[in-house]
Amino acid sequence: MTKADAGTTWRTYAGSGLPPILETALACFMEHGYHGTTIRTVASRAGLSVPGLYYHYPSKQALLVAVVSYAMDDLRERSEAALEEAGSDVQRRLDLLVECLVLFHAYRRDLAFIAYSEIRSLVGDARATYIGARDRQQRLMDGVLADGVARKVFTTPYPREVSRAIVTMCTGVAQWYRAEGALTPHELAERYRAMTRMTVGAP
Repeated sequence: MTKADAGTTWRTYAGSGLPPILETALACFMEHGYHGTTIRTVASRAGLSVPGLYYHYPSKQALLVAVVSYAMDDLRERSEAALEEAGSDVQRRLDLLVECLVLFHAYRRDLAFIAYSEIRSLVGDARATYIGARDRQQRLMDGVLADGVARKVFTTPYPREVSRAIVTMCTGVAQWYRAEGALTPHELAERYRAMTRMTVGAP
C-alpha cells in the first residue's frame, strides 16, 4: 500500500505486498528465525545466486531491516488512512484504529510477527529507527485516548495505560491468529472494537 491509495484501501489486503526477495526472506525468517536463516538459503529459495542476492541486499541484516521497515510503513499508512476516514468523531477514530490494527495483524500475521519478535536482531541505527517508528505508531492511539477523555467521551482514569493495553491486545493477534480458525479478521476486529469500548469506558 502506498500513500497514493491509502485513503481507499486500508481494509484491503492482497498478498504480502513485499517484493519477491523480501517475501522469500520473510518465509525463511518465519521457518528458521533470523539467526537460523542463511543468505544462501534465501538466495536458493529466491532463485538467485548468493552474489545475485547481495546485489540487491548487501547483508542478512539489510533483508531484515527492509522487511521490518515495510511492516511499519504499511501499518502507519493504513492507520493514518483509517483515522482520516473517521474524521473528528473520537469514538469512530478509536473504532477504526482498532479495526485497522486487528486487520493488519491478522492479514499480515507473519510480517507483523517478525517485525515485533526480531527487534532483538536489529543493530545500531536500524534498531533506533524501528523503535522510533513503533513509538510514533503508539502515539496515534495515545492521541485518540487523550482526546476522548478530554471530551468526556471516554471515562477511563488511566488513558495512557489503557492506550498501551489496547495496542498490545491488537498486536498480539499476530501471535495466535490463524486463517482457518473460527473467526474472520473482520469478525475478530468487531469483537475487539466491542472490548475496547468497554475498556475505555465508552457508552
